[in-house]
Amino acid sequence: MDVLIPIPSHDFDPTEAAITWRVLTDAGIRVRFATPDGRPGEADPHMLSGEGLDLWGFIPGLNKLKLLGLALRADARGRAAYAQMQQSPEFRQPLRWSEIRCADFDGLALPGGHRAQGMRQYLEDTTLQAKVAEFFDAGQPVAAICHGVVLAARSVSARTGRSVLHGRKTTALTWKLEQSAWMLMRFLGRFWNAAYYRTYEEARGEPAGHRSVQAEVTRALASPADFMDVSPSDFRRGSGLFRDTPTDSRCAFVVTDGRYVSARWPGDAHLFARTFAEVVKAASSEGAARGARIA
Repeated sequence: MDVLIPIPSHDFDPTEAAITWRVLTDAGIRVRFATPDGRPGEADPHMLSGEGLDLWGFIPGLNKLKLLGLALRADARGRAAYAQMQQSPEFRQPLRWSEIRCADFDGLALPGGHRAQGMRQYLEDTTLQAKVAEFFDAGQPVAAICHGVVLAARSVSARTGRSVLHGRKTTALTWKLEQSAWMLMRFLGRFWNAAYYRTYEEARGEPAGHRSVQAEVTRALASPADFMDVSPSDFRRGSGLFRDTPTDSRCAFVVTDGRYVSARWPGDAHLFARTFAEVVKAASSEGAARGARIA
């Protein structure tokens, strides 16, 4: 079984990509990568080091002093998985986006990230959007987390002429989580670049949150009710203060709709990847059984 993870040249979230790679690999699924130019991608450096996320982060030298940055960067598991992923042959020798062939893979995983400098390349590329749509149209397992759901939402089915998410249940980075991180940067951190957590900001006259991940994804759905979130009273899963682990998924939230799996943010990554591994294996078993019956 082979799963593809396309990533941009830089600024993707290290946890969402690397934990997915680690869990799938441990489940016996081969993971390959694809980038715009066929060169290895690089994750958002702030999410790896934590440097530049504090109030003084714009001051050379002093920016290496990390307080808030230690809490906001990827956790130890995410950083360790990323270091391991970087050394894998598949990561070091990615395909080009233009070389992706749906028929060569048993599934597709779309990690996210928020830093506009690199993520817009990933979210706005029409070639990549067309490739994503091919996986959906072929009925292949697809998983998307955080801003990766935006890429799926922008991918238009060749069969229906609509977003591939139209008619599906999904979650993604919620406006509550996105706004909380944005406000934190405005009042406690990067006052000189408070929009670090906003890939797209509202234009003049647009209501707050109009360009958020949740709002854009919801506009692509058949009904606003198809966007799923935790209960407002569920503090553990909704606060953004807790991350899941390989053995504890109490804070994670994942939505499965057929062969499509979605999640909100890096704090869901372990459950997200485990759920997707199960979907990929089940789809592979169904395909093998169908082939045996035909034979």
